[in-house]
Amino acid sequence: MPPLSAAPAFRALAARVRPVERKVGDAVRAYLDTLTKPPGSLGDLEALAVQLGEITGRAKPEVSPPACIVFAADHGVAAEGVSAFGQDVTAQMVANFAAGGAAINAFAAQINARLEVVNVGVAGDVEAPGVVNARVRRGTASMLRGPAMSREDAAASLNVGVDAAERALDAGCRCLIVGDMGIANTTAASAVLAVLSGQPAARLVGTGTGIDQAKLAHKISVIERAIEARPTDAGSPLDVLASVGGLEIGAMAGAYIAGAARGVPCVVDGFIATVAALLADRLCPEVRGYLIFGHRSAEPGHEVALEVLHAEPLLALGMRLGEGTGAALAFPLLKAACAMLAEMATFGDAGVDDTRS
Repeated sequence: MPPLSAAPAFRALAARVRPVERKVGDAVRAYLDTLTKPPGSLGDLEALAVQLGEITGRAKPEVSPPACIVFAADHGVAAEGVSAFGQDVTAQMVANFAAGGAAINAFAAQINARLEVVNVGVAGDVEAPGVVNARVRRGTASMLRGPAMSREDAAASLNVGVDAAERALDAGCRCLIVGDMGIANTTAASAVLAVLSGQPAARLVGTGTGIDQAKLAHKISVIERAIEARPTDAGSPLDVLASVGGLEIGAMAGAYIAGAARGVPCVVDGFIATVAALLADRLCPEVRGYLIFGHRSAEPGHEVALEVLHAEPLLALGMRLGEGTGAALAFPLLKAACAMLAEMATFGDAGVDDTRS
């Protein structure tokens, strides 16, 4: 892997993550009730404003400019016939990201985000200009035949995410939006979630990129057999990642840890990204306070992952694309919450009587 910007190992960085600042949240909550509106009348937007205050430590937080980081990797389990598409599509989509033709390109431009695409483990050659080459290895191995990767590779994937987040934050970004691309990554994410949550694979697995019912049953069987072949302790999240996970899942978890260490909000996308968030939470529980969940995916496992994390997403649009698209669409709500705190008048400022009968 070519040298990238220096960043501490994820474990050292995790030790720097502090609890969010609840006192600032209390101050924001009190201030909201002085604004020219009935108390609580802006609903969940007010709760979001409180969380942004807690994350940033500022009574009037700022979240612009945001960064969108898309991590791409391949999965050896694709060879087991669990996806509707071939593994070569991953490299093709990375080229599409670089050319500006994907959904995340459109949505990132809409919110004026810094967009970076990171090759953390694409199996094929990627020669698209602008793609950061941080490849740990050329895809994982099939989890059905052995561990997806070594523990060292799993740790390296986390550090790739740390590096990418640090680059964005050093460039002045105030919010992280993290996405994924990788054929068969719903299989890896489902396997990781099954181990971490203790839930059966049949409850978690969906159609992914559009497989039929026969292939769905096969996908469930592959996950069940892989977990049975190599029982992994849910209390050892790095081992879970190495056994049945994916390189982009590790990278996203590393990015969340880095964002939390720098006190910026991390907007979590759909199913794959939420499993990565759960992994980050298990590696560093204080990360949870820095996570804002962008949307509710149509993938069945997403509901379970959200339940485990006690999370309620901002949007529910029936999406299941990945790439960070749902999180990017939710970002304007963060901006609105900040604008509410920065621009609305108080009753006193506006000369409005706030006495209620």
